[in-house]
Amino acid sequence: MLIKRNISWKLILRYTWKNLVFFLIYSLVIFYLYHDLGWEFMDIPFEPLTVIGIAVSFYLGFKNSQSYDRFWEGRKIWGMIVNWSRTWGIRVLSLIDFEDKEAEKEIKRDLIYRHIAWLNALRVQLRQPRSWTLQEGALVERLFDRHAERNIESNQAYQFVGQDEYEEIKKRENPATHLIKNQSLIIQRLRKDNVIDGFQEMQLQEALAKFYDFQGMCERIKNTPFPRQYGYFSKLFTWIFALLLPLGLLNIFEIHVTDSVHPSQQISILFLQMIPFTILIMWIFTTMEYIGDNSEDPFEGKANDVPMTALCRTIEIDLRDMLNEKDLPKSIKPKGEILY
Repeated sequence: MLIKRNISWKLILRYTWKNLVFFLIYSLVIFYLYHDLGWEFMDIPFEPLTVIGIAVSFYLGFKNSQSYDRFWEGRKIWGMIVNWSRTWGIRVLSLIDFEDKEAEKEIKRDLIYRHIAWLNALRVQLRQPRSWTLQEGALVERLFDRHAERNIESNQAYQFVGQDEYEEIKKRENPATHLIKNQSLIIQRLRKDNVIDGFQEMQLQEALAKFYDFQGMCERIKNTPFPRQYGYFSKLFTWIFALLLPLGLLNIFEIHVTDSVHPSQQISILFLQMIPFTILIMWIFTTMEYIGDNSEDPFEGKANDVPMTALCRTIEIDLRDMLNEKDLPKSIKPKGEILY
């Protein structure tokens, strides 16, 4: 997630430089064909382009709104995970009471650490790409690879469970699900051993059921692509408009320059006005379309996604602090302008 109020142009150009170069070359070619080679048949009326531009604007507005809803729903789910993780910590610490205080301390630590393992396992599972995942340009992909937030090796679950349990869950298709299952089995055993009563068991199992709910909500977003008819046709319509735009602006700028500029300066002024404005309008529309594309999958570990790594670390710090541990990890810091 970008954490600066203003996005640097360096980061913007990482995403859009190819489009800018293409628009520049395309506009120069159109200008050359029209004014130097005399291909006046290329000129098209601007009025139909206006209608297309308005339609594309509405379409992009709808797409971007729905993409933002997916991101915001993902962020709200992880907000609930944060809150219920703290609730889990409180319930584990207050409801479990052994006569053997060392055993009590160990079982509490085990339940809290396994929850931290679940958080990290879920994070890594959600970061794995799907067939419909947006492929960024080479510069952007290298940036994310350097930050190493989408690499399966960044899974920190192994730090919080025993080696045997880690080797067992690593073989599973859905490790996060099995970590919650293991938590439930431990709670069940505590009830059979009369360490907790039925009400306390219900309180702890309720929290685990909540975590399953949150995991399922995340998986629903992750495994349901943004409807491709909206994603595909918004890109198609935007590029049709962008490619037609220079043809519609030829006559507009020519009339303006002819009426207000001396004939000896008309070509140069026309060049200096038409090319920059054409590139600017094309860039604005394609960038708006790209923003929607980039926001529709909020768990990919990209610049505009939910900062799951930072949230997992926040929860870890809170829970380990509840255990009165002294050697706490530091909060996750942004890498560049991005908080992962």
